[in-house]
Amino acid sequence: MKRLTALFAMFAAALTGFAEIKEPIELWPGGAPGALGTGTNDVPTVTPYLPDPAKATGAAIVVCPGGGYGGLASHEGNDYALFLSREGITCFVLKYRLGSHGYRHPVMLQDAARAVRWVRANVTAYNLDAKRVGIMGSSAGGHLTSTLMTHFDLGQAQAADPVDRQSSRPDLGILCYPVITMEAFGHAGSRRNLLGEFPTAEQVHLLSNEKQVSPGTPPAFIWHTYEDQAVPVRNALEFASALERHGVPFDLHIYRQGRHGIGLAARPPEFETPHPWARDLMFWLKAQGFVK
Repeated sequence: MKRLTALFAMFAAALTGFAEIKEPIELWPGGAPGALGTGTNDVPTVTPYLPDPAKATGAAIVVCPGGGYGGLASHEGNDYALFLSREGITCFVLKYRLGSHGYRHPVMLQDAARAVRWVRANVTAYNLDAKRVGIMGSSAGGHLTSTLMTHFDLGQAQAADPVDRQSSRPDLGILCYPVITMEAFGHAGSRRNLLGEFPTAEQVHLLSNEKQVSPGTPPAFIWHTYEDQAVPVRNALEFASALERHGVPFDLHIYRQGRHGIGLAARPPEFETPHPWARDLMFWLKAQGFVK
């Protein structure tokens, strides 16, 4: 498996010319808390995508692929990381544990929080700025992203593990056609995989992230399509409305056309015709100091 991963990394780097893909790194080398076993589905990891050093900006983004909390979509992980690394951002694609493998909340949140902490604990090794660590997710990965944006903590200063001393608050969040709520206008499959068949009213409220926004929630870039038949555009609108009420800066882009799961609407290596959201995102990231 490692040999195949290394071969893929070499192929991708040669093909794209803008990313060096490293081996996946276990977030908890001694075993993840709450793990149901020791197989690959029980081991959360991050895979680093390193930009050309001449273009590196010192900013990092943890990328959470979508997949309804039942799978992980490569085009919302690998492809995003390749695209962003071309712009000088160091990316870490998160493999988080899934409902389809028997996991439920708060395990997914633990994995995302650990990923952000881990990046901050390793900024020296990757020449990064600990104050420019963002998170990005699509669909259910967008729900996980918005969950960390609204359920973060500042770390445990006295923890024995240096990773646990770091804050899990992202400095910004990027939400791509996100699932936001666990209520009726959310996504039933994501809710089932995250909370089980019969979630309590308290669980539904807690994980309906439009209700969990606070003034401490980080700035957000949000995009969705009006035509999305799987995750209603109301998810994005409700989250943006909550951000506005709490004085949190955001960009909101609603495009009329586009199916759910569209991603970049382009593939590596060239990314010749990405969806307009990618251009709008670059404009926003420049304003945030994440790209030059």
